[in-house]
Amino acid sequence: MFKTILFSINHSREAIDALNKAIDLAKNQTSSIVLLSVLQNDHSLSNDSQIINELLDQTKRQIDQAGIPCKIITREGKPAFVICDVADEFNVDLIIMGTRGINLAEDKESTASRVIQLSPCPVLVVP
Repeated sequence: MFKTILFSINHSREAIDALNKAIDLAKNQTSSIVLLSVLQNDHSLSNDSQIINELLDQTKRQIDQAGIPCKIITREGKPAFVICDVADEFNVDLIIMGTRGINLAEDKESTASRVIQLSPCPVLVVP
């Protein structure tokens, strides 16, 4: 049912915890994973390329160890819009993401909430 899964990762604990759910579902559905990291337009710590590359490499190793085909994508922009654009571009069947982003301000709508509103496919949000 879910041939291609988009897994959006950042430095938040929720995103890292969601990885196990993504791997379990991908194994169960014989899916491939598109691993996405979104670089925001600001110049925050979350955009440190060395940290991002280490996170992507570590995550891809876990996915590879589970025997799941995986493609890494890095894009720049507003996370919710980029996630939905990539989902559309790669014709994914499901987006999996954590409930909170690392740069979430209390007075702004969460990235997960915005993705749910804009997504071209189902979204699984892991607390």
